[in-house]
Amino acid sequence: MLVVLSAGIAPGLALLSYFYLRDEYEAEPVVLVFKTFIYGVLITFPIMFLQYVLKVEGFVDSNWLNAYISSGLLEEFFKWFILMVAIFQHVHFNDPYDGIIYGASVSLGFATVENILFLLANGVEYAFGRALMPVSSHALFGVLMGYYLGKAKFSIRDNRQKWLVISVMVPLALHGTYNYIFLSEKNWIYYMIPFMLFLWWLGLKKVKHAHRLTAKKYSHSELKKEIL
Repeated sequence: MLVVLSAGIAPGLALLSYFYLRDEYEAEPVVLVFKTFIYGVLITFPIMFLQYVLKVEGFVDSNWLNAYISSGLLEEFFKWFILMVAIFQHVHFNDPYDGIIYGASVSLGFATVENILFLLANGVEYAFGRALMPVSSHALFGVLMGYYLGKAKFSIRDNRQKWLVISVMVPLALHGTYNYIFLSEKNWIYYMIPFMLFLWWLGLKKVKHAHRLTAKKYSHSELKKEIL
């Protein structure tokens, strides 16, 4: 049991630490990051219940519906909702890169519980593959969600609604595609490898851009102080 728990928790904490330590400016409070992670843990259970109901009632009777509605829509909307309610207006969400940290945190909270449950049911021998694909993909969906939430918070008010919509639609589309590859293709690995490479490329590209936006924000703040 201890081995399974360790194998289930380690990838999520490692990825969260990676994105947290890449914050080059004001470090986020560890307590708030941990709370956001716990929010991700807690939403796992209502999501799984709703997925079970959709399956039993026959609402997701195709691979497409299963991938994009049961997985993509439900999971990404719940994560987005938590970030909007608990984090978006928080005083510590004060630069664009912060969105990436909190987005990754809530996603990895969910992914960690999902990972532990899978390993308990199927065995610890799947831990490496789970770390490479499901856990890291959830982290990257969260990175993208957080990036666009950062764009929403720190752009002009007229653009805010657009970025908020994008912040949920992009992770939903990518998450749905990820699941659809698994469900629909017999030789899924040949599609999954390029998809995961693309996902990492896109996620790290947004991390770099969020750093540039954050640097720009702090340089403007320093300039204002010098003028005053």
